[in-house]
Order: sequence, then C-alpha cells, then structure tokens
Amino acid sequence: MQIHPIRSENDYDRAVARIGQLIGAAPESPEGEELDVLATLVDAYEAKHYVMDVPDPVVAIQFRMEQQGLTRKDLEPMIGSRARVSEILNRKRSLTLEMVRRLKFNLGIPADSLIGGKKSVVREHAHVGTAKKAHPTRAFRTNRVATNTRRSKEAVGS
Repeated sequence: MQIHPIRSENDYDRAVARIGQLIGAAPESPEGEELDVLATLVDAYEAKHYVMDVPDPVVAIQFRMEQQGLTRKDLEPMIGSRARVSEILNRKRSLTLEMVRRLKFNLGIPADSLIGGKKSVVREHAHVGTAKKAHPTRAFRTNRVATNTRRSKEAVGS
C-alpha cells in the first residue's frame, strides 16, 4: 500500500480510480484499510476543492414542491396567505424565522437551505423591516440621549 497526499487533479483521479478497484474489499483486510485511507483523502480533497454553495431558499422550496408534487396552495399553512406564498416564491419577501421552522418541520427542507443565499435575509418577525420606517425618530432619540449623557459626564468630570 503506497498512499500519497492528494495535491492535484491527477492525484485525485488516481485515488478515485484506485477506490473503484478496492470498493468490494473486506473492512479488516489490507485492501479495506487502503480503501478507508483513500476515501478519507478523497473526501478532504473534495471538501477543499469542490465546495458546494447552499442553494437559494426559493430554489430549495421549489425543488421540494416538485419532488412531492405540491402546489402553491399546499404551502399556505407553512408560509401564510396565497399572496404571501406568491411574494416568497417571487422573491419579493424574505422568509421569517417561523416560516423557516414550519417548512423545515413539514417539508424536511434543511434550515441551512432556507436561510442560505446572498439575497435571503431571515427575520425574526415579518414586521421588523417596517418598524424602522414607522418610527424614524427612534434612532434620533437614541443618538440624542447618548449625546446628552456624554455631555453630562464631561460636565461632571467623569
């Protein structure tokens, strides 16, 4: 058994070909041990060089819908109204944490797939984004209080 590190595509191809030859080896045999070591090396090489991105949440939902023969109406108990399902699937609205939980539990979609994606932002509650718009003075008040507190401390000499 001559095993070398996998540093190139050629090394990888040779290791995969050898694994193909050893695939039926008994676990405790020298061939079985060689298979185990090569599989570990190939796995490490693939993890480093063939990184798979987490799918877009909408793609993950659509894939599961296709697998299970579901319609948009079937998603309503997990996402909300017909309009809400449409907004999610058309990427006009992000999934909330509660939606992610329901989709994970009911459809078996991994949470990583539902949270992933660059444009996907999961919110604790659906109205978080609108809260800032509804109360733009909160930020101003917070800054004013911090400024007044700092000025008070400077005046006292703290």
